[in-house]
Amino acid sequence: MTVRRIAHLRWWIVALICLGTIINYLARNSLGVLAPQLKADFGFTTQQYSYVVGAFQLAYTVMQPVCGYIIDLVGLRLGFALFAVVWSVSNMLHAFAGGWQSLAAFRGLLGLSEAAAIPSGIKAIAEWFPARERSVAVGWFNAGTSLGALLAPPVVIGISYYYNWQAAFVVTGALGLAWAGLWYAFYRSPADHFAITPDELTLIEADRPPVVAHAKVSPAAILSTARFWAIAIPRFLAEPAWQTFSFWIPLYLATERHMDLKSIALFAWLPFLAADMGGVFGGYLSPILMRRGLKLIPSRVAGVAIGAVLMIAPGCIGWATGPYLAIALFCIGGFAHQMISVMINTLSADVFTPAEVATANGFVGMAGWTGGLIFSLAIGQLADTLGYGPLFACLAVFDIIGAIVLVVMMKRLTLPVAA
Repeated sequence: MTVRRIAHLRWWIVALICLGTIINYLARNSLGVLAPQLKADFGFTTQQYSYVVGAFQLAYTVMQPVCGYIIDLVGLRLGFALFAVVWSVSNMLHAFAGGWQSLAAFRGLLGLSEAAAIPSGIKAIAEWFPARERSVAVGWFNAGTSLGALLAPPVVIGISYYYNWQAAFVVTGALGLAWAGLWYAFYRSPADHFAITPDELTLIEADRPPVVAHAKVSPAAILSTARFWAIAIPRFLAEPAWQTFSFWIPLYLATERHMDLKSIALFAWLPFLAADMGGVFGGYLSPILMRRGLKLIPSRVAGVAIGAVLMIAPGCIGWATGPYLAIALFCIGGFAHQMISVMINTLSADVFTPAEVATANGFVGMAGWTGGLIFSLAIGQLADTLGYGPLFACLAVFDIIGAIVLVVMMKRLTLPVAA
């Protein structure tokens, strides 16, 4: 039997990862979209809602390096498929929630399993892409995070209106089961893939470190390196913005801007459309800067710095005169944050080997989600008394500090000449 070879297979792999990320973030953002309705139905407070969000964030934070290590250990094909099955079932279980406590329990289970998504995607790109194309690939893969968040308001609210909120959780969860089967059937590493052309395999292997069979991954060694902290600290400072956009925009628009659920469905997806554009633009920005003379690592750092400056816009949301200006500032923030996210995630693949990149990226993600969890709990404690404006202003300050840390630490690192 003759196997049909697929030209440019690595880009089909990115499309498959992006689809999985869309489904992952569609499930993840269902809670934020339904928050005003669930808050009314269950009668819980803003503070209690922050605990529900915090349960997901805490589980996700703790599990990212664990998921990354498991993926490095058992392999990307099987590991990612199994995690996708678990997160799909976990999301469907949300339909059985009877209050904020049970909702938090199911949310925590979802966080335990969805934590595999980003480390898995970064590992796949490290395996499949030469260094010069890596940021573009991460840009398209990262677009799935905001595409899923973009689709969540119209899809989830549409299902909720036509059926009920329980059906919204079931449908968004069931999509992940179908994707898990597709991933397991199609994914292989480049050297083992039945559809790769010899020319593409040569292209991939010529511009990345060799994959060492059965290479031992040492979490302690990763955490002891300066290159890890150079990425982890900026990620810790950047992630609160994305957590705020993902979990708090609908509630902010409902409470501070007095928009109803239909209006939220019409407009709350726009920041995530802008985020898609920012992620893709960030991916292409690095090669553009390299053609203008910057080396690999400085081109990534420059993208983070540009994104940090743009984050000043959402920091000014407290001074917005109306809901539509606030949404416009959220859009700039979504664009800027995804630029930063693409560059930081790509740096993980740049400075760590393919054998350890999922574990390393998991620890970087853990640092980021620790920042997101702390800030989300702060919103729950302070939003009703202090207001959202000063909290949004903090996001801009965090990213600017993170960019400065990245610039300073990367200058002090000893990196390969090509970097």
